[in-house]
Amino acid sequence: MAGRRKTPELSLIDVINDICAEKEIAPEVMFDAVESALKTAYKKNFNQDDNVEVVIDRNDGSFHVYSLKSVVEEVSDPVIEISKEDAEKINPDCELDDVIEIEVTPKNFGRIAAQAAKQSVVQKLREAERVVIYDEFTNRDSDLVRGRITRVEDGNFIVEVGKTEAILVPSEQSPIDNYKIGDIVRAYIVEVKKSGKGPQVYLSRTHPNFLRRLVELEVPEIQEGLVEIKGVVREPGSRAKVAVNSKDPNVEAVGSCIGQHGTRIQPVLDELGEEKLDLVEWSPKAGVYVANALSPSKIVSVALNDDDKNCRVVVPDNQLSLAIGREGQNARLAARLTGWKIDIKSMKQAKNSELPSYMHEVDISEATSVFKPKPRQKKGKR
Repeated sequence: MAGRRKTPELSLIDVINDICAEKEIAPEVMFDAVESALKTAYKKNFNQDDNVEVVIDRNDGSFHVYSLKSVVEEVSDPVIEISKEDAEKINPDCELDDVIEIEVTPKNFGRIAAQAAKQSVVQKLREAERVVIYDEFTNRDSDLVRGRITRVEDGNFIVEVGKTEAILVPSEQSPIDNYKIGDIVRAYIVEVKKSGKGPQVYLSRTHPNFLRRLVELEVPEIQEGLVEIKGVVREPGSRAKVAVNSKDPNVEAVGSCIGQHGTRIQPVLDELGEEKLDLVEWSPKAGVYVANALSPSKIVSVALNDDDKNCRVVVPDNQLSLAIGREGQNARLAARLTGWKIDIKSMKQAKNSELPSYMHEVDISEATSVFKPKPRQKKGKR
C-alpha cells in the first residue's frame, strides 16, 4: 500500500507572500515587521544589547543575526567595538569608524524565534493592516461609500465598508433616516482619524458635500467639466438648494442635472427621501442669482446695497409665503446660498414703503424666476 504523500511545508517566504496577498500588504512591510520581532526575541533570549540586526534572506527565508561593531584603534567596549586589526580579518578593506557585521546566529535560534516572536509578528501585522486601511480611506476622503450596518454602539451605527468599519453618529444622520441593522446605507466620508484601535472612518448623510457628490455622480456634464456646482446648502431631511453653472453656452446647467424626464435627478431624490431639492441657476450678477435662489417663488424686482450685501426682493402678493417658506426656510437657504441678506416684501408692502436711498434696483430679466404678469384681455363688444 502506497504511503501518503506529505504536504510540503511552506517556507517563511511563502507564508509572508501569502499573508501579504490576502491582507493587501507590501511584502517588504511584512519582512521589516518579522525582522523587528526576531530582533526583539534574540535580545530577550540571548541577553544582548542593541548592536544586533536580524536579517531574513529574501530567497530562502533563512534567519541571520549580525553583531554590529565599530572599527576603532583601541577597543574600550568589546560589545560594540572591534579593533582595526581584527576587523581586517573579516574585511581587509575596512577603515576606522566603519561598521562591521559579524554573524552570531545561534544554532537553535529558529525554534526560539518562532515561539517568542509570534505575538510580535501578529501585532506588526495588525499595525500594517491599519496603515493600509488608513492610507486607503485618507485617499478616499470626501468620497461616497456604500456599506452594511452591522451593529449599534452607543447610538452610533457601525457600517461595514469593504474591509473596515466606519462610524455613522446620530448627528450625521438625516432626521428622516430610519435605518436598522442589516440595512445598506450610502454616506459621505467626512473624516478619517488615527486612534489606538486603528483608523476611525466617520461618515455623514447630512453634510452638504453628501448631496454635492450625489449630483456629481449622476451628471456626466459635471464630470466632463461642462457644468459646475457653485454652491450647496441644506437643512437635512427638509430642504436643500444646489446652484449650478454652465461653462458651455450650448449646455443648460439645470436641465443637464435634471435629465430627460428627470432620470438624472431622480436617484438623488430617492437618496434624499422626503428632503426637497431646488436646482438653482448660478449667475455672476448678484441680483439675478438672488432671484434664482428664491425658487420656486416668482420675483418682481431686486434692489441691492453692495456695501453690506443687503438686498430687498419684491414678490407678487400671492407669492410672499412661498418666497419666505415655512418658518423662513426658503429665504434662509437662499441667503446662505448667495451670501446676501434678503428682505422679502410683497408688491403691496413695497408700494407702501420707499426704496432706501442706499439701495439701487438691478436688472433681473435674465433670472429664471422673473414674474411676468399676464396682459389683460380686452373685453369684446356685445
